[in-house]
Amino acid sequence: MQTLLGFKKEQSQRFLQNGKRIPVTFIDVKGNMVISKKTQEKDQYSAIQLGIGTRKSAGKALTGHIKGAKKEGAPKFLREVRVFDNTPPPEVGTVLNPSEVFQPGDIVNVTGTSKGKGFAGVVKRHGFHGGPKTHGQSDRHRAPGAIGQGTTPGRVYKGKRMAGRMGSDRVTIQNLEIVDITNDGVLVVKGLIPGITNGLIIVKKTGEDKKFVPLYKEPSKVSEKDNEVAGSSSVSGDVQSVLEEKPTDEQTSLSESQSTDPGESLKKDVGSTLDSPENGQTSTVQKASNSPKVSSPTVVSENTEETEEPEVSRQKQEVKTKEAHPSPEATEGK
Repeated sequence: MQTLLGFKKEQSQRFLQNGKRIPVTFIDVKGNMVISKKTQEKDQYSAIQLGIGTRKSAGKALTGHIKGAKKEGAPKFLREVRVFDNTPPPEVGTVLNPSEVFQPGDIVNVTGTSKGKGFAGVVKRHGFHGGPKTHGQSDRHRAPGAIGQGTTPGRVYKGKRMAGRMGSDRVTIQNLEIVDITNDGVLVVKGLIPGITNGLIIVKKTGEDKKFVPLYKEPSKVSEKDNEVAGSSSVSGDVQSVLEEKPTDEQTSLSESQSTDPGESLKKDVGSTLDSPENGQTSTVQKASNSPKVSSPTVVSENTEETEEPEVSRQKQEVKTKEAHPSPEATEGK
């Protein structure tokens, strides 16, 4: 089974993956139903009758003919297709799937009915050059000229090209290529085919192209958005994991500053002032720090005299008494 019926839809152009631009024609081949079949035993040849489309009304003869196919409405077109394969033909009432008959890269012959042009002259119909436009010619510019000889043979040969009705002929374009098949059952054929829009077309497979180049297809917007969302989520996850594993310097300094006790910092300041070489004194706070910690909070007074040892206070009192009662040697020197 290598033939399907279809309707010509539109002509356009597409790009191949190698960057080449080609003309294409869209053929709708979905809805091919097997109306009847003929067998070798009964009819001496194998064939099936395909139907496509739907008529608005049908007579009793056509209604009875399609009764076995159980089709809703009579088909608009009926065509018989010979079956030469060894495989058995499909059963009556089967709807053929285009993707099971054709594949991208198949070489096909496309048959259709050309557009009717009406009565046309030889210049338009056959491409005659016409007569000379000068040297006294006034009404022979598009004339056919002589149509034969004289007395011998004394007649006009059959097949002589003359003016007449142009178009509405059965035309077959050979060796066209299927470049794509859509999900809706539409064939994308490379090249142009005869016929009007929605005209009946017969597509027959004849071979395959071994150097087939598929169409270029742009990536869908949905997939791009999904990729962007996935990329942003992965980046955010990586950043979050890095932040959890390695805290910044600001966070470490802030945590250290928060963990330190203000009382301990004040003790360190007082101890540093008392341990200076100028005073020659050691602070009780430093000694207390060496002692085991007490659970009760330590209160440090602003007056440093309370934290001094008795020996330090005694030395200060001696200095004050000397200043109040100077010795006679100091007074004589003055």
